[in-house]
Amino acid sequence: MFSDLSNPLLFAAFLLAGAIVVFVSIRATHLADVIADRTRMGEALAGGIVLGGATSLSGIVVSVTVAAQGEASFAFSNAVGGIAAQTLFLALADTLHKRANLEHAAAEPANLFQAVMLIILLSLPIAAMAGPEIAYFGVHPVSIVLFLVYLAGTRLSAEVSAEPMWEPVDTSETRHDAPEDAAEADKSARGPILRFAGLVAVMGACGWVISQTGQEFVGRFGLNASLVGSLLTAVVTSLPELVTTLTAVRRGALQLAVGGIIGGNTFDTLFLVLSDVAYRDGSLYHAVGMTDLYWLATGMLMTAILLGGLILRQRKGPGGIGIESVLLILVYSGAVAVELLA
Repeated sequence: MFSDLSNPLLFAAFLLAGAIVVFVSIRATHLADVIADRTRMGEALAGGIVLGGATSLSGIVVSVTVAAQGEASFAFSNAVGGIAAQTLFLALADTLHKRANLEHAAAEPANLFQAVMLIILLSLPIAAMAGPEIAYFGVHPVSIVLFLVYLAGTRLSAEVSAEPMWEPVDTSETRHDAPEDAAEADKSARGPILRFAGLVAVMGACGWVISQTGQEFVGRFGLNASLVGSLLTAVVTSLPELVTTLTAVRRGALQLAVGGIIGGNTFDTLFLVLSDVAYRDGSLYHAVGMTDLYWLATGMLMTAILLGGLILRQRKGPGGIGIESVLLILVYSGAVAVELLA
């Protein structure tokens, strides 16, 4: 289908799918905030599970589709490259929130816990890659462990959100999670949830288009699959996270913004689980290269820096943003430079 398109039409299809995903995600952000209020789920948890999972759908379609077609490196780098890019988006959002460092204002125990969980989840593929090359029915045991850890972590995150055992120090810049309109919280969440589900379906369809055009780029132009996955499809399918994060910050839903990124990244680790299942030539973790491992390590490093920033809660850093945001920008820029020069 896409192999018959001319180069201009191929690029047009790729960009159009990306633009639709971005446009739809703007509406999804508003609905996620409404759902958080009406279900009393809380912005951090809604951002991590509802919004994070929805905006990640186009990316997971990309990874699973190309993994099923035997492109292990493409699938893996799309997942871990997206985690690094999305973490960078919080640094960009920090520049938008002028009053105080975003990580200071959006203090929330659930976000801290999800960041810890993300580091644990990212360590499991490294263990798989360093261990023996085994697979049962084409699936590495670590994929099963990763999925179970994600489920357990999500449940514990909900408990942390509902009944936190500690609370951050309240300051004049702390933004509390509360419904904007008390009457809004009493309305039914059914309508927003159904509309939200429709938007999610659109994002999933666009993810399939992006996966097919991205794979065509690899074959037609002789590009490295890891490069296309980590810097092209990963960034494009991560644009909803950028849009939803900036939109949430402008709306004052700071916990939703931070939780959406961290929760979305946590959900993105499931890309590897589903990609391993879709990849039929053995263990996905042993079919990838050192460049893919490099992006996995970059995502883990950036998550650790973000976690440090959430704990430090610096009010203001150099240039009006937190020191963790400066470090995130430097680390990601360095990773891109290494990828392009490799």
